Amino acid sequence: MSRKDTRTRNVTASGKAAASNKLTRRGFMAASAAGAAAAAFNFPTPALAQSAPFKLGLLTVKTGPLAQGGIQMEQGVITWLKAHDYKMAGRKVDFISADTGGKPAGTKTKAQELVERDKVDVILGPLAAFELLAITDYVRDHKIPTLSLAGADDITQRRPNPYFLRPSASSSQAMQPMGHYAATEMGKKKAISIDFDFAFGYEQQGGFQAAFEKDGGCVLNKLWAPLGTPDYTPYLAQMTGCDVICQGFAGSGPIAFMKQYANFGLKFPVVTGETGGDDALLHAFGDEAVGMINCAPYTLDLETDTNKKFAQAMVKNFNTVPGFYAAGLYVNCDIVDAGLKATDGKTDDKEKFMAALKAVKLKDTPRGPISFDHLGNVVGSFYIRRIEKAKNDYGLKLWNKTVKTYDNVSQFWTWPEKEFLSHPVYSRNYPALKKC
Repeated sequence: MSRKDTRTRNVTASGKAAASNKLTRRGFMAASAAGAAAAAFNFPTPALAQSAPFKLGLLTVKTGPLAQGGIQMEQGVITWLKAHDYKMAGRKVDFISADTGGKPAGTKTKAQELVERDKVDVILGPLAAFELLAITDYVRDHKIPTLSLAGADDITQRRPNPYFLRPSASSSQAMQPMGHYAATEMGKKKAISIDFDFAFGYEQQGGFQAAFEKDGGCVLNKLWAPLGTPDYTPYLAQMTGCDVICQGFAGSGPIAFMKQYANFGLKFPVVTGETGGDDALLHAFGDEAVGMINCAPYTLDLETDTNKKFAQAMVKNFNTVPGFYAAGLYVNCDIVDAGLKATDGKTDDKEKFMAALKAVKLKDTPRGPISFDHLGNVVGSFYIRRIEKAKNDYGLKLWNKTVKTYDNVSQFWTWPEKEFLSHPVYSRNYPALKKC
């Protein structure tokens, strides 16, 4: 549904209300006097405060190499809104979706428009870590509650933002259990990693390397490809002497990489995080993806009624199954709705509303139970899946089958928080490579 569509819906509802409550001039003057008296004596007016639409803004990506995930983000929000009659905590929702273009400058501009022109109450998104880093100071300074899909580890670690909440996962959060699983369950000893050459890639591979090496593995080399790389041949030629490859691509990147990986004749097993083996990519993968192991905070095969209803609604609304991006934004809406209910639908006190959002604990979401740590990052289940050829309810030729679940996964994995935060944020060169 477009921005125009949602606003038309709300304006029409308001128009009907106005038509059914016409006032004479005398009645209008009386009502005005009563309103003035209520203001003078500070009488509460909760009905008036909650009658205005709740303005929900989304920063997403609809163009470029990250568009596949960005479009699913919007679909996840619309699926939630349709299931709840475009209401949150009893208030009509005015939904405004903005395309950032997948660029930091564009993200900053769109955030300013949502806040200063559209007067949104909450921002959902953005998608990419570098986009989030571009707006974190702005949303903090303007006290705009922001629930993001983007990783950007340090926003919930060494540089916490009081108006930021991450219900998805930090960049490294899924890759840390993936590194542990690769070393302990798969028995791998030597890895080569490859990822996009920006913050999300650095933090993903930093998490994988730290956990993999903690459990006895060693990373031989880290390769960095520019976003939108069409040809991975120069990188594939460097993949020798290892027993596992860790790729962390997002958007259309995993599809291109896996096809070229197979065509190059490489046979090492491939592991990845929440974006590299996303459920929404299963229809586009071929046999080259069979056997790939991935770790994600959402899995399509989660056998709960809530997840099944969500997935069926996505198919009905958009003829596609949901992946991490759609599920993440659907859960974001669950959290906003719960936070609004805790404040009786009020958002005027931003600190109180933000505190209510951070206190949300949900036992039943499409991704399973979630809560938040004191820094505003999600604590929840993460699923190790293997891509297989298997029958499923959605007619997909490939399927992510869960083989292990890690419950109550923190952004700090198994390290004590103080120890984890004493190290630098994961970066292009941290952790450093060791001699294997």
